Amino acid sequence: MGILDFFRKEKDEVSGAKVLVCALDSRFDDLLKEDSAVYGEYYRATTAMTLPSIQALLGRLEQKYDIVHLLSDVTESGTIKDNSGHEITGTELIQHCCDQNVTLLWAASDNPPERYIKGFGARGKRLNLVMTLNRRGLNFRSFLKKLLSQMAYGSTMPVAWNDICPQIPRSEHPDAPESIFFAGRGGVKLLA
Repeated sequence: MGILDFFRKEKDEVSGAKVLVCALDSRFDDLLKEDSAVYGEYYRATTAMTLPSIQALLGRLEQKYDIVHLLSDVTESGTIKDNSGHEITGTELIQHCCDQNVTLLWAASDNPPERYIKGFGARGKRLNLVMTLNRRGLNFRSFLKKLLSQMAYGSTMPVAWNDICPQIPRSEHPDAPESIFFAGRGGVKLLA
């Protein structure tokens, strides 16, 4: 969140947030079901699907989702690749999300941090971005549920995140997934 976000007069609030929980490979079907069930508890307009290609993902973005929760591998060069071999950089995906006014992009499958660093440039983008390093099994579902329970009822994502995992130097959060969180649109409220 930039300094100018604190001085904005308009409210950055979404009522009845629309959610897309998607995967680019059927290997993620179990996680797709788990994660979409959690979103569905808080946001009625939750769609879950395995998409056949990156082109299909970009087409889906045109349907104006507020939250995009993506399960896919990130390559060593920082790209997302579909089963046909087509690729898109994380930065390009972020730009497509910004163009469609997505407020939260969550890369929800385990990927090494250096892959995100190489391909996911979000600096200056009005988008909240979560890049998952390690879901830590069932801890992911529990964390997501706690986070969404606060966000759906009015907390901004940074406030809810800090409430669950206080951002204190050298603090450990073994019950939470390992993630990188970029709050490029920290003041947005994604209401149920």
